[in-house]
Amino acid sequence: MGSLLRTRRWVAFTVLVIVAIAAFGVLSRWQWMRAEERRAERVELSAGTSASSIPLAQALEEEAAEWTPVVAVGRFDSERSVLVRQRPLEGRNGFWVATPLEVDGGPTAWVVRGWMPAGTSALDQVTAPLAPDGTIRVEGRLRLAEPSSGPIPDDLPAGQVPRMDPASLGDGVSDYYVEAVATQPADVGVTPLPLPVIDEGRNISYAVQWILFALVALAGWFFFLRREARTVAAEGKDPTWTSA
Repeated sequence: MGSLLRTRRWVAFTVLVIVAIAAFGVLSRWQWMRAEERRAERVELSAGTSASSIPLAQALEEEAAEWTPVVAVGRFDSERSVLVRQRPLEGRNGFWVATPLEVDGGPTAWVVRGWMPAGTSALDQVTAPLAPDGTIRVEGRLRLAEPSSGPIPDDLPAGQVPRMDPASLGDGVSDYYVEAVATQPADVGVTPLPLPVIDEGRNISYAVQWILFALVALAGWFFFLRREARTVAAEGKDPTWTSA
């Protein structure tokens, strides 16, 4: 087999297999890293949501971790409500409904009150449902503001924004917003957002698959090499570097 490996064809084939195995290894490692990231996110989510609720002002002052349960009492400013675009839920396209909450004795904070479906057509005019009037108690989860990639585009329909970025919407709290879980009185115009399902199992499965692909490539290289070596030996040929 040594002389066979010195032929141009087998040198090229071997290099191709080595490159493929290296690529499969890189892809497998990337999936393992993604699995670790998702596992960390799942642990953070579980730890955050299992904690006891604290006042929103305290959570902001202490720069609490994302998903920390918070509670706030204040009044919604429905006239400034916005719809955050492209937020599907259970296979349906829709919007997050976000409204600033004027917290009693604290800063004004943006609250994602929940979800509402999009219209049947992209041209449909959609308006945010009114928030409950008067003093309201909001129980929710502290969320980090979504990264801003620039100013809000000026070609969006009125009252719609591409991301939940309090800094671009204005008001006191710019790094966080609240994701409402329940309100008193109830906010009947929206559907509360469920907790995300974070599972690293799919990434682990992909990582294992890439390893299996690498083993298949190696096994295939050895199988074809051995088969051709037997054929060459049976025919009494002497493969050289110049062989095709």
